[in-house]
Amino acid sequence: MSESKDFLRTIVEEDLRSGKYKEVITRFPPEPNGFPHIGHAKSIFINFGIARDYNGHCNLRMDDTNPTTEDTKYVEALKDAVQWLGFDWGDDVYFTSDYFPKIYDYAIELIKMGKAYVDSTNEEEMRQLRGTVTESGKRSKYADRSIEENLDLFERMKNGEFKDGEHVLRAKIDMSAANMKMRDPLLYRIRHSHHFRAGDKWSIYPMYDFAHCLSDYIEGVSHSICTLEFENNRDIYNWVLDTLGLELPRPYQHEFARLGINYTVMSKRKLLELVEGGQVNGWDDPRMPTIAGYRRRGYTPEAILNFCDQIGIAKANSMVDVAQLEFCIRDDLNTKVPRVMCVLDPLKVTIENYEGTEELEASYYPHDVPKEGSRKMPFSKEIYIERDDFKENPPKDYFRLTPEQPVRLKHGFIISCKEVVKDASGNIIEIKAEYYPESKSGSDSSGIDVKSAIHWVSASHAKTVEVRLYDRLFKDEAPEGVEDINPDSLQVIKNALIEPAVISQKPDERFQFERQGYFYADPIDYTDTTPVFNKIVGLKDSWTKKTKASESALKSASKPQAKKVQVDGEVVAMTEAEQTLFNKYTARSISIEIANTLARDEKLSHFYEEALVHFDNPATDSNKIYAPASLANIVANEIARELKEKQLDELKFTPRQVVELAKMVDGMIISNKIAKEVFEEMVKSGESPKKIVDTKGLMQISSIDKIQPIVDEIIAKNPDNVAKFKAGNTKLLGFFVGQVLKATGGKANPTVVNHLVAERLK
Repeated sequence: MSESKDFLRTIVEEDLRSGKYKEVITRFPPEPNGFPHIGHAKSIFINFGIARDYNGHCNLRMDDTNPTTEDTKYVEALKDAVQWLGFDWGDDVYFTSDYFPKIYDYAIELIKMGKAYVDSTNEEEMRQLRGTVTESGKRSKYADRSIEENLDLFERMKNGEFKDGEHVLRAKIDMSAANMKMRDPLLYRIRHSHHFRAGDKWSIYPMYDFAHCLSDYIEGVSHSICTLEFENNRDIYNWVLDTLGLELPRPYQHEFARLGINYTVMSKRKLLELVEGGQVNGWDDPRMPTIAGYRRRGYTPEAILNFCDQIGIAKANSMVDVAQLEFCIRDDLNTKVPRVMCVLDPLKVTIENYEGTEELEASYYPHDVPKEGSRKMPFSKEIYIERDDFKENPPKDYFRLTPEQPVRLKHGFIISCKEVVKDASGNIIEIKAEYYPESKSGSDSSGIDVKSAIHWVSASHAKTVEVRLYDRLFKDEAPEGVEDINPDSLQVIKNALIEPAVISQKPDERFQFERQGYFYADPIDYTDTTPVFNKIVGLKDSWTKKTKASESALKSASKPQAKKVQVDGEVVAMTEAEQTLFNKYTARSISIEIANTLARDEKLSHFYEEALVHFDNPATDSNKIYAPASLANIVANEIARELKEKQLDELKFTPRQVVELAKMVDGMIISNKIAKEVFEEMVKSGESPKKIVDTKGLMQISSIDKIQPIVDEIIAKNPDNVAKFKAGNTKLLGFFVGQVLKATGGKANPTVVNHLVAERLK
């Protein structure tokens, strides 16, 4: 865990200090309706991590209140994910279904208190009576039913005497509440479905908001930690517990920002569509953002936990670059795995002046990895190299084998090209070469100067393996679904050639294939007769063009004791001042990439430091606590572009204005996309972000209470498309989202709109 303390731990410590709770009890309460994904990993990390840090306990509880979507296989997947990440839930897994009798009794109490009633209004009328953001709702005529009638109807609902949707149980709260979720929310609905644990005992099932808080109370949970989309649900949570007069101590809900990653879909509904549609090979497909998928691809628990630690715990939603997750697995594997040689696209090389075979000593690890281990590499007259490692007509700065340029074989000899053999179509099928006996690695006395070393395998000794090259599943930075799938997300090479020690000696299950990337022996399909390797991640970020710091630089920079950074091919030492800044920034939960950029650029660090004065000043905004990482992202990207051709005193905007912009993004007043538009205007005019947003009317609408009525209206106006969607045409989700965005002039928060539309169309 990073040394900086997040706001949740601050709350926990204050609660312990004040005596509010004697023990910290958290819970991880997923619905078992899909495999857990990387967003669940963050929640697991937070809930189990906080319990561990304060000598408490975290309950693993299945929120199994919807029998139509849940399954035992999802329960097992959730248990497996928690265990694999290194956490322990104790002796028992909890299930909300275990509390069904007690939750039912609590519902009876509310009815007897006159605080709940059975409503027989149909869904459409109920929606109309709910009101809008600007208009109060109207209570159902059925709210006047007597307590006796409500008790009778509710029992008959439980006994299965009514059809699905014929009645619901609602809380009687306030139909004019500003928080529309408090307008007599549903507590129970009828579901004639077999429950995977309770069987057919129940015909009614509690709604999440009712079951959630009561389950927390029953289990003695102290801190009910959930993501921001449940912020408005907190009022229902508190109302239920307060109205029932449940004894202290009772749980309280605290929200944190959910994890969003670019090029990634996190919706379980959309992930299920991919699985059922055959676009991926199951929930554990290595391209899936599920924990099972990352595990099969070869990610380690340490890498995922380090990623969760790096991104920190914030109060405002933001988007994390998937490159940061990829960096974490590279950083973890760099010091762990052996380096071996595998040729993916073989080109035959015949060394005409060599006869026989010999074994070359080859270390598994480079000199900067503190591990020992080596193998014997067979060398012979015929070898295979990577096809891209030879060019007949090379471009400028090509340092591998050419007709005029020799190259070193890694751990072996220097060779030079003597003849290029082609087939009838002009394709190169073989290189005839010669080697220099005195050029052997470790004892080279040839005096021949070469600029690079390439990997290779002996033709007669190499083993044939299947290699699966996985790339990002989606090509779009903000994917919506199937239409954004990357067609090149999987390439299967059936006849790659690997050095024999990898198969015969099996020194590890994860490897770095020299100059190719990190690979993992597939835990399901790998056999001794048909070895299969999955590509975990490349050696560098092939999606992002980087002009300065490479990934190897960031690995060094991530460790306080390492003061070297790779810049344009040369190792440059960090100054003491740069290292101090770097350590300071990473301690603030700023990503390693951003921290490195800021620390090494004097103009950027000066601007950022001046901005921090305003960012950290309580007088600036005493009611909010913002994470400086958002400010750092703007400085390292937007400001950096401006300072490429300008000096600090030439900028029309001030650090204080950039702080204002960062806070507007954090507060979800504007989106990241709008922020870029605002920044462009700041560059031109020097106007404050607030004035630009007000003048142009750019303020984003993120309030669920404001967006929900618009969603309801759009859905109500398009019954035909609703029917088509529910019949299986899920692409119509985009239609509804687009209509809502159009109705709000593009100002509605797309993430909120997607969530609300998806929920309403269930």
